[in-house]
Amino acid sequence: MNFPNSKMKKTLSAIAMSVMVTFSFSASLAHADANNLGDLLEQVKQDRISEGKINKQREAEFLSERADKKDLLKKAKQALANEKARSKSLNDNFAENEITLANKETELENAKGTLGEMFGVVRRAANETTGRISTSLVSAQYPGRDVVLNKLSEAKELPTLHELEELWIALQTEMTESGKIVKFPAKVTKLDGTTSEQTITRVGTFNLLGEDLYLRYNDQTSTIQPLGRQPEGHVVGTVSDFAKSAAAFAPLYMDPSKGQILGLLTQKATLEERYHQGGTVGYIITGVLCLGLLIALERLLTLGFVGMKIRSQLKNLTAPRKSNPLGRILMVYRENKEADVENLELKLDEAILRETPKIERGVAIIKILAAIAPLLGLLGTVTGMIGTFQSITLFGTGDPKIMAGDISMALVTTAMGLIAALPLLFFFSVVSARSKSIINILDQQSAGFIAEHAESEAAVATASVSPAVKETE
Repeated sequence: MNFPNSKMKKTLSAIAMSVMVTFSFSASLAHADANNLGDLLEQVKQDRISEGKINKQREAEFLSERADKKDLLKKAKQALANEKARSKSLNDNFAENEITLANKETELENAKGTLGEMFGVVRRAANETTGRISTSLVSAQYPGRDVVLNKLSEAKELPTLHELEELWIALQTEMTESGKIVKFPAKVTKLDGTTSEQTITRVGTFNLLGEDLYLRYNDQTSTIQPLGRQPEGHVVGTVSDFAKSAAAFAPLYMDPSKGQILGLLTQKATLEERYHQGGTVGYIITGVLCLGLLIALERLLTLGFVGMKIRSQLKNLTAPRKSNPLGRILMVYRENKEADVENLELKLDEAILRETPKIERGVAIIKILAAIAPLLGLLGTVTGMIGTFQSITLFGTGDPKIMAGDISMALVTTAMGLIAALPLLFFFSVVSARSKSIINILDQQSAGFIAEHAESEAAVATASVSPAVKETE
């Protein structure tokens, strides 16, 4: 037999070799069991018969499985056909239902008539009323009023008569209670988390008052809480006075924004916080101010005491005392009464010069501190602006809070410098005027002593000249 190509030849050769190997292997096995060629032949025949039975059995099993697979395929095709028919039926029903639904919606809209507009009005009114009532101070006394209104605002069907009455009652209750001042017991959640039962005074929809402080209503947690920071003392003081008052009218600070202004107070910095925003420069300015005020106070007391002694000495010039500058100048005058006018004037000037530093001590320091304070404020301003520009360089201008600290320092230190300079300048003027007045008194008295001494010398000279003239005559 001729083969079309060498590949088929190679395949047939491989099959022949495998058959030969099989027969040789079988022959070797048979030879191991058989003792002669006859036994070997019988063994080969028996093997062929058993192999034929096995092959027939396998063929029968394969045919049986093939029939089962055909049956399963037939059932699957039938099920697919049934599902397709069911899908077509459902699609038809869906299309019919869509048409029916559209027709029913049209009928509903026609049946609603003007009720459809009322439905929109009710939903809008319920939505607006819910926001107003949930945050109202009246809800602190009557909680849970917004439950029905929430259902109305989210409903997709026409409201019932009961729901419309609830909306009406909610609006009427809010209007009526906004004009009442009532007291009611309630739990107050303190800032540390503890609660206490208190008698709350509600002033319309404007304020909630505790025993001695302002309260607020937290609509998120439905709790009554104190303000994080109370207003100024004179404002809070009216709360206890209002609670204790038995008169028909009593003064009280009210929040016309229904708690918004009082809520903003929690974010407002106090005077102490403003002071600490000045930082290191602010503390230095405070030190300068305190030092200047101490020196000014010491000078005022000292000069006042010296002035009092000088006034006492002016009433008794005949008995000079060493405890005051004028008395010491009087003693110099008494000690140099025999000197001529020029020497006496020099002695008195020297005595005044000795007293002047004691009187003017510290006045120049107050002036220097008054000049330093605004310069330190300017230094804080420059430092704060440098920090602001550094923050802008690092973080940009997206968040103003990042720059707020440095800007506060810049402005606060400027204000602190001016605030420190003003009283220092005032006290410098007072102390300087008082010291100058004391020095003027000393100068006046010194000039008077010199004039008196000059008059006495002139009188002596005139008395000595008169006898000589008479003798000459």
